[in-house]
Amino acid sequence: MYRVLIVDDEEPVLDSYEFMLKVSGEFVLAGKARSGYEALQLIHELEPDLVFMDINIPGLDGLEVIADVHNKFPAMIFVLSTAYERFDLARRAIPLGVFAYLVKPVSKKTFLETLETVQKALQGREGTAPAEAENPQQRFFRRTIWKGISQAQWESCREELSLPSDKGIVFLLELDQEPEKWCALAAEKISYKHYCICDVVLNRGLFLISEDINREILQDLLEALLKETISEKAGYFWGLGDLCRGPELHLSCAKALRELEDKRKGTDIQRRERLRIIQLRRKIENAAGEEAKQLFTMLWKELFALYDFTLAKAKMVSVFEFLMDDCTGCYADPDAAPLFAPAEEIMSLAGMDQWEAWAAAAFEKILFRSQLRRSQDIPFPLAKALDYIREHYADGSLQLNSAANAAQVSTSYLSRLFSEHLKTNFIDYVTELRIENAEKLIRESKMNIKEIAFAAGYQDPNYFGKLFRKITGMSPSAYAAEFKGEEI
Repeated sequence: MYRVLIVDDEEPVLDSYEFMLKVSGEFVLAGKARSGYEALQLIHELEPDLVFMDINIPGLDGLEVIADVHNKFPAMIFVLSTAYERFDLARRAIPLGVFAYLVKPVSKKTFLETLETVQKALQGREGTAPAEAENPQQRFFRRTIWKGISQAQWESCREELSLPSDKGIVFLLELDQEPEKWCALAAEKISYKHYCICDVVLNRGLFLISEDINREILQDLLEALLKETISEKAGYFWGLGDLCRGPELHLSCAKALRELEDKRKGTDIQRRERLRIIQLRRKIENAAGEEAKQLFTMLWKELFALYDFTLAKAKMVSVFEFLMDDCTGCYADPDAAPLFAPAEEIMSLAGMDQWEAWAAAAFEKILFRSQLRRSQDIPFPLAKALDYIREHYADGSLQLNSAANAAQVSTSYLSRLFSEHLKTNFIDYVTELRIENAEKLIRESKMNIKEIAFAAGYQDPNYFGKLFRKITGMSPSAYAAEFKGEEI
């Protein structure tokens, strides 16, 4: 029987693959993982024969996980699965030795045919020797430390690596830039006070502090050391495990992974807040009143669910300061009067009933002032052109001259109206509108990314992906994961 690991963050997919495995006869489920970090841990612990790997998973994506482990487990077969077809991802997968590429939803027939092909390949690969020689330290970090070992195996590792203590703490450091450089520097500085060994895999450093040391003391030391050592531009997250005996260091690894992932989630929450605010400001600017109200309600409900009442109110003060400046310019023009005093009024509210009543009235003032400002600022030809663009934005052949014809003005005059009144140009305005509608389709429809690209007016999904990332700060697939199961 061949052992299978399924990696996917959607429970229905995990259940479906597990069910189909049961009827295959030659394959047995060894485990399930729902994130890149969990997949990495289970691959080292279980060493499965076959891994079904979703690409768009939390933490490390599926291809990053495969890139991390494919040289260490050359006989392991990886089958990618994703919700939409992406040839750029397929190209990335080729040098990693990915065996097959499935587009979800995967039919039972396709799944079983893939298993049959995998079985033949596994039979041919049995007995294959590792393709890459590892030094003892690399072998320890990439294979041994992730799973429970016997006392005899641990004693062998201690001797081979000259570890001074029977106990240790695992420390993980993940970086966006130059991981080799920063991990080497961190290891050097840690070694001034403690015995430390380190290995770097992709963008993550794995450290073992071989010493019977208090975790809290080490945590304070690492926090100060990282702030002093690593540039903020490098972008890093870190996690620290518990002090464990050698045979149980895999538990320290697991704790460090969980802590690192929790810190990532905390940062993701802040990023999500910023994304909500950016969307809200765009909706108000584009006169999408009802959608703006729904986004506003979603934003404040999330904040009050995540934080205590006082902190949530403080965050909403900042939101209203942004919105008020957008519609009045009160922080750019000293003669422009603010609509109200958000800090004083919001912080004096005593309960949720008071907050809801105040917020509804205040947001109506914001919307009314925005509409008034727009009606005063936008000339009639520009308004006609904008109406035409909103009706035809999904037409891939939409051009400046067609919008100018609809407004009955010259293209040069319409270009000047865009610049003077909207502080943008025709192309950027259309791009923003298309991406905004693509966001809505991602949130509200069951269309795949390629279909959404076409619906937004783009025939090239890769080009659409680049524009989407440029405007929203994340890829379409990451955005879809961010808003999975939500409705706006």
